[in-house]
Amino acid sequence: HPHHQMAIESQPSLSLSLTTKFVLAILNIVTDSSLRSDGTINRRLFSFFDRPVPSKSNPKSGVASHDVVVDPSRNLWFRLFLPTKTPGSTSTAAAVTLPVIVFFHGGGFSLLSPASLAYDEVCRRFVRRFNAVVLSVNYRLAPEHKFPSQYDDGFDVLRFIDENRHRIEFWPENADLRRCFLAGDSAGGNLTHHLAVRICQLEKEKEFNELKVIGLIVIQPFFGGKDRTESEIRLEGAPIVSMSRTDWMWKAFLQEGMDLDHWAVNVSGPNAVDISGLDLFPPVILFVGGFDPLRDWQIRYHEWLRRSGKEVVLFDIPTAYHAFYVNPAIPESEMLIKEVKGFIEKQSSM
Repeated sequence: HPHHQMAIESQPSLSLSLTTKFVLAILNIVTDSSLRSDGTINRRLFSFFDRPVPSKSNPKSGVASHDVVVDPSRNLWFRLFLPTKTPGSTSTAAAVTLPVIVFFHGGGFSLLSPASLAYDEVCRRFVRRFNAVVLSVNYRLAPEHKFPSQYDDGFDVLRFIDENRHRIEFWPENADLRRCFLAGDSAGGNLTHHLAVRICQLEKEKEFNELKVIGLIVIQPFFGGKDRTESEIRLEGAPIVSMSRTDWMWKAFLQEGMDLDHWAVNVSGPNAVDISGLDLFPPVILFVGGFDPLRDWQIRYHEWLRRSGKEVVLFDIPTAYHAFYVNPAIPESEMLIKEVKGFIEKQSSM
């Protein structure tokens, strides 16, 4: 196909700064050395790269953070990020209500946490740029905890803030749970989608008193399937994602006897959950990158949402690699922030 050939030739090249290249190279080496062939993770080795950042109750550049325990028996907690009154503003912060963003970090369901430096920074940036309250969820990780632990943890955090927020010492009075957004990248994007489905399926049971999810911010979600897609093959060697790594992570996540066409993985595949009848499924803003090997699965997800009659806006950024947006120095990252800000404002005003 001459047309197809042209498309490949016109693909922009991936230009990364030396610092970014260096960090990505180290991350690749540490990740691959930590994922053992017997399906376990050398967490001690990985923690050399991923040193936990403590929460900061004293505001740092306009944001304070506190860790809130939900269930100590399974180490379920979230980091609560709050905007503090900006200097020079005359109005008190409490006069305006703030949207609540519940954020799920990436890491293939098996690595990282809200205390990982990149995700602590991302959530601080969200607070500053969106003037929102952000909760970053510490869900249990695979392989020690397999599907559906991660989904259960996410749901239980939503239920916890709906029922117990008044008991949370630092919970701001002006946080508006009726303007709740679920957000996540990679595995967190997968979580975001499946949690929204679960919430809609339970709608009749009146699961929540206050909490209402009015938008999904889905950043390069971690989906897959039995087949290899064109982008998985063509982009082997791109930053962060490799087929051996994703195969390892899916195996760690899924229970014995489940395959990659399970609905949790292949969201739009042969065993997909039919969402066409879920009238309350919230609008989605979806980000896909030109250099992300998972992009074909993400594009299929977009098409499937549309076929299911759901509202979705796709931003396909040709020069973006997997998890690009955690680097605030690149223009693609700023573009994502601007688009998400517009989405939050639009959904909040409906």
